[in-house]
Amino acid sequence: MNYNTPVIQLKGVGEKTAKNFEKLGIRTVGDLIRFYPRDYEKFEEVVPVLEVKKGEVCAVRVRIIGTVNIKKIRNLTILNAEASDGTGKIKFTFFNMPFLRNILKPGGVYLFRGLVQIKEGIPVMEQPKLYKEEEYQKLLKAVQPKYPLSAGITNHAVTSAVKQALSGCEIEKEFLPDVIMEKQELMNREEAVHNLHFPKDFDTLIEARKRLVFEEFFLFILGLRKEKEQNEETDSEFIYTETTKTENFLKQLPYTLTGAQKKVWEEIKADLQGRKLMNRLVQGDVGSGKTIVAILSLLMTVSNGYQGAMMAPTEVLAKQHFDSISEMNREYELGIRPVLLIGSMTAKEKREAYEFIAEGKADIVIGTHALIQEKVVYKNLALVITDEQHRFGVKQRENLAAKGNMPHVLVMSATPIPRTLAIILYGDLKVSVIDELPAERKPIKNCVVDTSYREKAYRFIEREVTAGRQVYVICPMVEEGESDCEGSPWENVENVVGYTEKLKGVLPPSIEVAYLHGKMKASLKNEIMEDFKNKKIDVLVSTTVIEVGINVPNATVMMVENSERFGLAQLHQLRGRVGRGEHQSYCIFVSSSDKKETMERLEILNKSNDGFKIAEEDLKMRGPGDIFGIRQSGEFAFKLGDIYNDAVLLKEAGAWVDRILSEDTLLEKSENANLKAYLEQGNWNPVDFRTI
Repeated sequence: MNYNTPVIQLKGVGEKTAKNFEKLGIRTVGDLIRFYPRDYEKFEEVVPVLEVKKGEVCAVRVRIIGTVNIKKIRNLTILNAEASDGTGKIKFTFFNMPFLRNILKPGGVYLFRGLVQIKEGIPVMEQPKLYKEEEYQKLLKAVQPKYPLSAGITNHAVTSAVKQALSGCEIEKEFLPDVIMEKQELMNREEAVHNLHFPKDFDTLIEARKRLVFEEFFLFILGLRKEKEQNEETDSEFIYTETTKTENFLKQLPYTLTGAQKKVWEEIKADLQGRKLMNRLVQGDVGSGKTIVAILSLLMTVSNGYQGAMMAPTEVLAKQHFDSISEMNREYELGIRPVLLIGSMTAKEKREAYEFIAEGKADIVIGTHALIQEKVVYKNLALVITDEQHRFGVKQRENLAAKGNMPHVLVMSATPIPRTLAIILYGDLKVSVIDELPAERKPIKNCVVDTSYREKAYRFIEREVTAGRQVYVICPMVEEGESDCEGSPWENVENVVGYTEKLKGVLPPSIEVAYLHGKMKASLKNEIMEDFKNKKIDVLVSTTVIEVGINVPNATVMMVENSERFGLAQLHQLRGRVGRGEHQSYCIFVSSSDKKETMERLEILNKSNDGFKIAEEDLKMRGPGDIFGIRQSGEFAFKLGDIYNDAVLLKEAGAWVDRILSEDTLLEKSENANLKAYLEQGNWNPVDFRTI
């Protein structure tokens, strides 16, 4: 057995299971070994009710007192039970589980485990797990891996397959130089891989993760440095001169660019008129005005006789850009010829678009990744702008170069990354920052609350919808049981599917509630987002998939459940979905934990709407303790590493890459032989943006 062995050859993996594994991106044994847990669960001893704490997952052994009650609110069934262990009383609430009335008998003793909340001074568990005594004793003190799952795959199935893979396959050999291993005090690679999947204890898990996160960052930064070398040596084939078209456009706008926008625009103009290819990142908060800078860049390109392309991560966002640019074209008589190119277009529409692009009739092309596919031939493409979560590297440049010349590249990002980290993470790009918001934007009103505020929040949502506004509700999980792991703290967080049903039960039937998540087919996601944009949906319950979403000026409320589960920078980006229109907007951060440090973190959002300031504060407050509980998202989709939690490792990895390349650029020294051999295998970069 080796890394290329198909998973279907593992014992217990038939065709059906193999297909389900494929949905998770697992086709080979190597894929399985690199499929790391997303969380771990440690089961603790049962505690007296008197000692349970709000926001913590606890196990209690209690006797049911009184009767078990069931009530219905619209289409929601709620079961309530009260219990005691002599030290105090605790209440349990279950949604849509009426069968428990036949299991939970007055006077019976049961063992429950769940997230503790405090309501009216009494501890409460919603949807706790019920365990048999002997079952729970087996789980005590275990550190169990919890894998990301999809329909048809259980945590047990993944665990069994991974155990087989690790026992029957030789782990890739150590390739980090000895000096790094020693100075960084890193666990060897084989030991780290085994202990990341099946740690003997929590301390060993932290050391295993440290090793693999360092490796992930090290390889990523090494790739960036190599790409930077190639980009810096590339001459531009395009001759740009400043034209009156951009200046006339700026004069017609009903507002003046901010100082930050003007500065960044000057930097872009200098790049375009330079002798080398532009490779620049524009970082700016949501609503800071990055799009107008992108349009100016496209306008300058077109007025010099070239084509420009703008690539968005979703079809909805691509259409939004196309509509916006088309409207400006009409209003300001820009004389450009934009065309849209997305996957959902008909074959006839695509053929027409290809023809316009090839003949040069279209001078601005807007779309998704369809823009760089083989069938698209450009007449004279000079500029590619990528918007949110798209890295544009060597491979894409080469693909386009095969059709014409190497284009300039401008990357737009609303992910607020502190400059110290941005310099490392965007090592192949020049970095520009738009750090001012336009004066006309109304600040969002924020509040950080606990779960007891929910009823008030629902009434507030109802009032906003009645007034004609729309609402986003964010949940951390897709559906209950997504983790399929008994006792996992992730089972005590809100899920999109269940929360949608709950809202339908507590809001009037006239309010249209729908949900959205990343596991849906692209066509369905686009349809739902379009319906929300067109006011057919009043309340959209979603995962963070809407982070990079559509512009809905009518959406005025953002409610984030289990907000302690998200990084501050991510919460700030989510908040940026509202506050885009004329009406006052609000953001409600609901925390299921009242720990002092948790509330202090969230209070930062209450005090500031500056994404970069928030990111810096987040960096100061984060530590290695909660290694999987809080994750940032964004374009750096590392399998393990988190640029905030692991900022120290990121900086150390960057320093080692610089040191090695400065002393041995071609990795010819004997101490770098294993590293060179590993890189020469190809397909080594865990976040290989060059192949996106």
